[in-house]
Amino acid sequence: MNTNLQTHWEGVYASKNFEEVSWFQPVPATSIELLETLNLPRQAAILDMGAGESRLVDYLLAQGYEDITLVDISVAALQKTSARLGHKGQPIQYMTADAGNFVAHRKYDFWHDRATFHFLTDTTARQHYIENLAQSLHPGAYVLLATFAEDGPRKCSGLDICRYSADELTALFSAFLRPVKCIKTEHFTPFDTLQRFTFCLFQYQNQ
Repeated sequence: MNTNLQTHWEGVYASKNFEEVSWFQPVPATSIELLETLNLPRQAAILDMGAGESRLVDYLLAQGYEDITLVDISVAALQKTSARLGHKGQPIQYMTADAGNFVAHRKYDFWHDRATFHFLTDTTARQHYIENLAQSLHPGAYVLLATFAEDGPRKCSGLDICRYSADELTALFSAFLRPVKCIKTEHFTPFDTLQRFTFCLFQYQNQ
């Protein structure tokens, strides 16, 4: 665990409401739209990396998904999500972990990551993420990755990030993921600033 990074994010989530952060979405529409094209069974094992206080889990629960894991570096973020969901969140597994050294102990059918991978500016952390992901997917599993686009912001929450085009994301994961659909989207923050994102839906190619 990168303790400096964890301290940063604990401070963010402890001091701000979700509606006050730049990545706030009342409804994560793009993620939901791409997920709905997959027609996953309700028993599918789903992981949301860097889940924070994202409302994606609300959608998943409302749709009857039964096997959901939320991973975030911030204890405060996961506690806020747990408190918000109340008894509805009882089936959820909450895991505090740094995306750059997280190790999954099971395999998943759908791995979601909106705006976490792009924080991995260190080559070692980035390579660990890629290698861990390759070992964490069931045959035929899907991965949805979203990062700042090549013409998106250079920083988020005061931290440097790595920007990616669809071609760059595809190349990074080409050893075991094949692209299904990549799109570029625009996100307007609560402060009316524009952030351009690259969303790529991949499917796992059995190695």
